[in-house]
Amino acid sequence: MKPSIKPANPNFSSGPCTKRPGYSLAQLDTASLGRSHRSSLGKDKLKLAIDETARLLELPEGYRVGIVPGSDTGAMEMAMWSLLGERPVDVFSWESFGSGWATEILKQLKLENARSFTADYGQLPDFSQANSSHDIVFTWNGTTSGVKVNHADWIADNRQGLTICDATSAVFAMPMPWNKIDVATFSWQKVLGGEGGHGVIILSPRAVERLESYTPAWPMPKIFTLAKGGKLIDGIFKGATINTPSMLCVEDYLDALNWVDNIGGLSAAIAKSEANLAVFKSFVAENDWIDFLAESDDICSNTSVCFQLKANEDQVKAIVKLLDSEQVAYDIGAYRDAPAGLRVWCGATVEESDLKALLPWLSWAYQAVTA
Repeated sequence: MKPSIKPANPNFSSGPCTKRPGYSLAQLDTASLGRSHRSSLGKDKLKLAIDETARLLELPEGYRVGIVPGSDTGAMEMAMWSLLGERPVDVFSWESFGSGWATEILKQLKLENARSFTADYGQLPDFSQANSSHDIVFTWNGTTSGVKVNHADWIADNRQGLTICDATSAVFAMPMPWNKIDVATFSWQKVLGGEGGHGVIILSPRAVERLESYTPAWPMPKIFTLAKGGKLIDGIFKGATINTPSMLCVEDYLDALNWVDNIGGLSAAIAKSEANLAVFKSFVAENDWIDFLAESDDICSNTSVCFQLKANEDQVKAIVKLLDSEQVAYDIGAYRDAPAGLRVWCGATVEESDLKALLPWLSWAYQAVTA
């Protein structure tokens, strides 16, 4: 029978992700709107966003946070174009975005001393092949495969190279071993449900040292420039952005950070996301027509959860369309480059009650389409 109870919030997109529970535009402080981002008010707001990010993520002393253009893509490209080329590079990928970074390193930057290690969707590459004297580029969570890195023991504490991590669907949802990470990037449109267009870059002291001692061989666009004349452009990490940010997006981000603080901070946000994944684990265990794309439990993402079904591609598309038309679940089709299936976001801004309400609809839609 067709279920009678629908999720109160049907937004399960993996980016931009759903807003925090109780979100309202009317609650935002609009004093900075229409003001210059270089005014005292504008810079104070940007600095507050930077400081709160560092505090809530519990970053080690000396790590720097900057707000940059172009979402996570812009932040990752800024890191790669500014830092790579000084030594050999090992790049690990197992889904669409990681593969994109590998392509950029091999075909755009054309680094001849780069090694690429890949794995199929649902799996992780062999991280034991990482060379500690090389720079390492990888994603922490494969947003389009639903597969996450489950530990960082493969990264040497005494490494000579830098680790550059695309962490856009991991920060604020998964524990991050910051002592193993020299550069991390994310966009607040993911785990915190912010608005698109802005990226965040986090640099360790080792990354800053590289920026101040190494100049890439290729021309650097202004929008990628993190250092000038052998010195870090310090203003980027104090609220003086490279280009004009949306102060409305910044206010929206501050609202999300305040929400994380109010629910109990980073540990509470992680716990909420992990509890959401547990709802899906129980459902998969009870139904033989659906399974995680991740090949093992320990690498299954607790944000972008990807499923494979006992259904063909056309049937999967019909399921996605049916749930959308019923206003039960929006934007849950697999990423265009991924195997046919479902992808449901279950980060902390998603309520467990909405996931539980979704499950009977998944069964109903599957039976309706495949019967």
